Amino acid sequence: MMIGIDLVYVPRIEALLNKGPFLKRFFTDEEIEYFEKRKSAEVVAGNFAVKEAFSKALGTGIRDFALKDVEVLRDQLGKPIIRLGGSLKDREFKFLQCSISHDGDYATAIVIMEEEK
Repeated sequence: MMIGIDLVYVPRIEALLNKGPFLKRFFTDEEIEYFEKRKSAEVVAGNFAVKEAFSKALGTGIRDFALKDVEVLRDQLGKPIIRLGGSLKDREFKFLQCSISHDGDYATAIVIMEEEK
């Protein structure tokens, strides 16, 4: 079992959103569509935290894949789910779950996974 956690300062994400092509660089079109509906830097920060937590759980950091390869979507009830693409699309996991939380100026995420052997 592998676990990764990340904490993101929401005002930092707000500044990046106002600065330039942050969304297009790190998020898929489907994620961006979700952000446009929610209109919240908190939501963007939560998704970014999942991507970072995923890289930590994998144990590699952000090597050999792009953050866009880790797509964070929501199921029918709003629960965050991870869909892998790009260089990660062939990786198989017995278990891959994430959770996002917000408090004030911070978003945090945890990813728990077990890779198929």
